[in-house]
Amino acid sequence: MVSASGDASLRLISGGNVQPINMELVPNYADIFPGLKDRLWNTVDGINYGVPHGRGANLLMVNTDVVTDGADSWSLTWESDSPVAGKVSAYDSPIFIADAALYLMATQPDLGITNPYSLDQKQFDAAVALLQQQKPLISEYWSDYLKQMAAFKEGSTVASTTWQVVANAVEAEGTPISAVKPKEGATGWSDTWMIAKDTPNLNCAYKWLDWIASPQTNAQAAEWFGEAPANSKACALTSNPDHCKIYHAEETDYWNDVYYWTTPTAKCLDGRTDVECVPYSEWVTAWSALRS
Repeated sequence: MVSASGDASLRLISGGNVQPINMELVPNYADIFPGLKDRLWNTVDGINYGVPHGRGANLLMVNTDVVTDGADSWSLTWESDSPVAGKVSAYDSPIFIADAALYLMATQPDLGITNPYSLDQKQFDAAVALLQQQKPLISEYWSDYLKQMAAFKEGSTVASTTWQVVANAVEAEGTPISAVKPKEGATGWSDTWMIAKDTPNLNCAYKWLDWIASPQTNAQAAEWFGEAPANSKACALTSNPDHCKIYHAEETDYWNDVYYWTTPTAKCLDGRTDVECVPYSEWVTAWSALRS
């Protein structure tokens, strides 16, 4: 078994590392939120390759002692005249290129971006150029959320992309913050439980899939991991009765402008067939160049 984030699941599928899932053998799949089923990162040509685990949006977190007039736009982290230049942090991963593309969707509509993971060369180059513009604003690129928490606590970072679970922890430590999904929308993630292609324990794998997707187990996992549960019946079973409210689990409209991590492929994910899109391998190359 593997629990894969959306920026990895298509690579596992295309690499032949995982197998299709017979959802008739996973009764609890029926109660998964519809917005997580049959999506680009877990389904190919109508064939399901996994069971959604949960989801979350990548939020904008600010120190409210420094950013006193509220923050409802990603412009704070992208524009060269940002009032918090030098104290911005960004997620350290090639998939963060999609965050630049998301901002361009809102601010440069002439580029024609409709899916931040489906970028032709011109669109991709514009996203990389925006990342270069952002670089002088950056205090650090983070992948370890404990380091991000420490940076907010000591004040070296005052604005950043983050996860709700991190925002909860930072606030609990006494740092004055707010964390919001900005008006431009956000990238996000939904992990998928998948079965290895040649597992010798297929019956056990299916029992695991149904167990991990059950309301009781999904509620526990969502609280431990810090995410909105995938099973629609899990919200009634969380130990914190406000868990699903905090993570917007049942707010269908909240997720309409959340673009979940998906592996970029040369075949455009937005349906275009007259152009090739930039595959993930080139995202990795561009990110390495940016970070060097």
